[in-house]
Amino acid sequence: MWSGPRNLSTALMYAFAARGDCAVLDEPFYAAYLKATGLDHPMAAAVIAAGQTDPARVAATCSGPAPDGRAIFYQKHMTLHMIPAFPRDWMGSVTNAFLIRHPARVVASYARKREAPTLADIGFVQQTQLFDEVADRLGHAPPVIDSADIRASPRVALERLCAALGLPFTERMLAWPAGPKPCDGVWAPHWYGAVHASTGFEPAEGALPDLDGAYARLAEAAMPAYERLASVKLRV
Repeated sequence: MWSGPRNLSTALMYAFAARGDCAVLDEPFYAAYLKATGLDHPMAAAVIAAGQTDPARVAATCSGPAPDGRAIFYQKHMTLHMIPAFPRDWMGSVTNAFLIRHPARVVASYARKREAPTLADIGFVQQTQLFDEVADRLGHAPPVIDSADIRASPRVALERLCAALGLPFTERMLAWPAGPKPCDGVWAPHWYGAVHASTGFEPAEGALPDLDGAYARLAEAAMPAYERLASVKLRV
């Protein structure tokens, strides 16, 4: 599942983890991404120390068997982590799907956790590039799901997503226990506070947040990428 940050990606990961037949991997390229770029992210040293910094080894894990003999291997990936220097051939051996969210909501949420994000930080452009690569290989669009649709109608949205992935839907995906999860990355204390308080998907969101200045310009710059993928998203 290819997502940008602040996209409902952790809640969706928890939904798959709750199935019982699914092994889960949380942002496996994060440590390699930070090591390669030297970017100053919250808890960067801890992320690098705890993770695998060799992207080839990460790719081998992602294209390998699901841990613990599970039937499904769900991987939550950030599009910005897949920098050009990292191998992408492994993506041909997995089913790729894309999670999108309106840029105004992403920017407003991200800015509360890390100041002055850039277009590269929020992953929209990288998401369209990865989408195009997958679509070109498949000859058709891979599944795209909008976080707004999941929050507005979790059951229907997850039924549609599972159908597109060739998986059976289960009621277990609609709820999970509050608190940290074994699948969480080491960065969870900084980023996952709200989702740790949840026991399921939050209700539908209200009006778009009001942005001004640099944040408004950033959301506007991301809109073409969002709209491209939204045009082929699963209908809920």
